[in-house]
Amino acid sequence: MTNRRMSARRITMAATGVAALLAGSFTMSQANAQTPTFTPDVLSSQAAVELATTLDDTLSAETAGTFYDAETETLVVNVTDSSAVSEVRATGAEARVVEHTLAQLEAAADEVEEYAVPGTAWGIDPVSNAVKVTVDSTVSGDALAELQATVDGLGGQAVLEQVEGEFSPYIAGGDAIYTSGARCSLGFNVTIGGQRGFLTAGHCGSTGSSWSATSGGAAFGTLSTSVFPGSDYAAGTYSSSIASPSSVNLYDGSTRAITGAANPVVGQTVERSGSTTGRHSGTVTALNVSVTYPQGTVRGTIQTTVCAEPGDSGGALFSGNTAHGLTSGGSGNCSSGGTTFFQPVVAALNAVGATIP
Repeated sequence: MTNRRMSARRITMAATGVAALLAGSFTMSQANAQTPTFTPDVLSSQAAVELATTLDDTLSAETAGTFYDAETETLVVNVTDSSAVSEVRATGAEARVVEHTLAQLEAAADEVEEYAVPGTAWGIDPVSNAVKVTVDSTVSGDALAELQATVDGLGGQAVLEQVEGEFSPYIAGGDAIYTSGARCSLGFNVTIGGQRGFLTAGHCGSTGSSWSATSGGAAFGTLSTSVFPGSDYAAGTYSSSIASPSSVNLYDGSTRAITGAANPVVGQTVERSGSTTGRHSGTVTALNVSVTYPQGTVRGTIQTTVCAEPGDSGGALFSGNTAHGLTSGGSGNCSSGGTTFFQPVVAALNAVGATIP
């Protein structure tokens, strides 16, 4: 579908060029009547991710964020200058002229951070072209009033919403993995320095901790890196012959092969696999979100509507065959729903020098 649409666009652009050469033969009204209407490329969410990752290199105009419109199956690019519309459309994406620049929203996010307390998450929402500030049920009284006043003072550059539950790392600890006193979930199997390795959440365990596939069982590997807070990732290497395929447990008797990693886009449908609640799906609502847990702030997370519960920590966030994140924390549960934050897997891979598979 995409290739056919893009080919049609090239043909249309060529025809438009010929028409311009012959413009003297037509009246202005006739020329206007023949101007084609722009139709953005219809894209799968995976294709939208691929296009979004190339825009920084292909666009000279400044953008104010991108998101995937699942209803129209198109990638939307925010711009603050109407002169950039044609450049965006040339990529096959839809251009939307918005009021606030990315720099303005980043400054607004910095102002919100000054009043952030445990239970607060904030990040730029390209859909509303504003900083979305989310607070859990523990934020109340003067702390909530200060945040509300800050948001109000920023006008349309920020919005505030409240959610049930408490933002906290999902530690009770794809597949369950165990260390002393905790159970978490394996994220993705990787290669680190030519050796078989694995990723999970940093809050699950410290550097040097040993992990096993069963509670009290023989260790299969040891964490060589663990970062939390700030970020929330950990990496380890296998020390046993246990199988380590590059796949995710779908909890229906099957697995999904994971062949690469990429950052998702806002609006994309994603899936999560974890040892407590199995597989669940939801939507990416924001990127580069800072969330303050009682233990400290984790920055750069992926905010979603995917549910999760204690023990799902470290588990895989993915779509198709692409890895996106590691389950960090959030609020709610898989009975009533909730908000869950994920450590971007691309950042974790880069930090530890790992690749998938």
